[in-house]
Amino acid sequence: MPTGGSVRGTTVIWGDYGLRMRDHDRRVSSAQLKVGEDAIRKRLRGMRYRLYTRIAANIPVFTSGNEVRMGKGKGRFDYWASRVAVSRIIFELKGDMHENLVREAFRLAGNKMPGLYEFVKKTDPPVMGITKLEGVTAEELHRSRRSPDISMDIPPSVSGDLVSPTLSSSSSSTLN
Repeated sequence: MPTGGSVRGTTVIWGDYGLRMRDHDRRVSSAQLKVGEDAIRKRLRGMRYRLYTRIAANIPVFTSGNEVRMGKGKGRFDYWASRVAVSRIIFELKGDMHENLVREAFRLAGNKMPGLYEFVKKTDPPVMGITKLEGVTAEELHRSRRSPDISMDIPPSVSGDLVSPTLSSSSSSTLN
C-alpha cells in the first residue's frame, strides 16, 4: 500500500489551528490562494489574530493559445502556481478566539479553493500520505507486511526425491 513518504508540513507549527489539504496533489494558483486568504480575513474581521500562509506560489505557468501549432517556443507567461501535496497545511491561524469561529472561516476558504480540505489543531498527529500516525511510526508503515515465518525452503522429506542438478560421480564416468 503506497503511503507517501513524508510527514513534513502536515502538522500545525506556528498557529493554533490549520487548514490541511485532504485531496491528492493539486496545483493551486496564486489567485486561488489570495481568494482563500481573503475569505478568512473577511470572516475574522475585527478580531486579533495572525494568519500564516505555509505555501508559496513559486511555479510559473506558461500557456499557448488555442489552435496554435506545435513548436515555436514555450508560450507566454500566464500565472503563478504552487503544487500542494496531499495532507499539506495551507493556512495556520494563531489568536485568542473560539474554535468554531476559526472552523467556519477555514470552511469558507476551503470552499473557494480547489480540492478537499480539513480543519486541524496543533495537537493533531502528523500524517503520511492520507494515513494518520496515531501511535504508529513512519518506519512501521514502511516495513514489510509479510510474516517472517514464511520460508521458501523445500521440506527435507521432499528433497530426497528430487534429482540433483549436478552429475554424480557414477553418472559422469559413464558419459566419458
